[in-house]
Amino acid sequence: MTNEVSPEFWKRADEIIALANEQAKEFDIGKVSSSTLYAAARYNAFNVASSADDVEEMKRDKKEAIRYCVEEYQKMLIENLDEYIESYEKYKPHGN
Repeated sequence: MTNEVSPEFWKRADEIIALANEQAKEFDIGKVSSSTLYAAARYNAFNVASSADDVEEMKRDKKEAIRYCVEEYQKMLIENLDEYIESYEKYKPHGN
């Protein structure tokens, strides 16, 4: 994935992560993580709805949209977990 995306992609992602980090100063990291997952799901549903000409097209696209989002999320999660495993001491979570 790293070689396939534009600098703007990383800028947008960093801005969302910065917001989550700000929220984590006040709320439990797990709760912030749950909120970001919900926000991603909500925004992706909005994206599918925005791309459809009508509700019937959205219904037809639903299964493929779910497959795509789950597959992409899984790849991104694996990539990031592997990075944390490789550099655990550098990224060591707070409190450990």
